[in-house]
Amino acid sequence: MNFLKRLLTWWNSQTLGTQLFTWRKGVKVGEDEQGNVYYETRDRKRRWVIYNGETEASRVSPDWHGWLHFTWDEPPTKAPLKHKAWEKPHQENLTGTPLAYAPPGSIRRTEPVARRDYEAWQPE
Repeated sequence: MNFLKRLLTWWNSQTLGTQLFTWRKGVKVGEDEQGNVYYETRDRKRRWVIYNGETEASRVSPDWHGWLHFTWDEPPTKAPLKHKAWEKPHQENLTGTPLAYAPPGSIRRTEPVARRDYEAWQPE
């Protein structure tokens, strides 16, 4: 069953074509903390990622994103970026999941919010 999923769909890891291209021309450059594996061709003209699990572009950290888009030449495994103390760790896009942000007063919030900025009109 996994073979058919990989043969016919791209969102279940990699397709058969990507696997063959990676096997023939790819050089493994590194992995990130989520298990995504990064490759480039031997002539360093193409770069790509094989996702570990769901194919979601927001799962690529900013460090690797810059390398994938040729912002810098060295991958984060060879030249790690310096992070500031105030920077938060990378988090994937949570839109559409139960962990997505819900502002105060949203109907998706489970706890009621006491409103102090609104006073209902009362007839005299």
